[in-house]
Amino acid sequence: MEFDANIEHLQQAYWHILLVSGPVLGVALVVGRVVGIVQAATSINEQTLSFVPKLAIAMLTMALASGFMLTVMTDYFLSIFETIRAIR
Repeated sequence: MEFDANIEHLQQAYWHILLVSGPVLGVALVVGRVVGIVQAATSINEQTLSFVPKLAIAMLTMALASGFMLTVMTDYFLSIFETIRAIR
């Protein structure tokens, strides 16, 4: 394989990592910020108050976006397997 093809495969891998993990991380970030603002406004400094909502919302987001995630990963791995088959 050429160097440019390797770079292209790495770019595709990073892009698919962002597509799959982005929704969950984005929602966890927003929930964390909202909980942090609520904690700062009410002066409640309980660690579980910030962890439990993020965990619950992240799991719910993963459940709702699992079809999209599976489709993205399946398409990516099919293209990788096609590339491997073309090398032979």
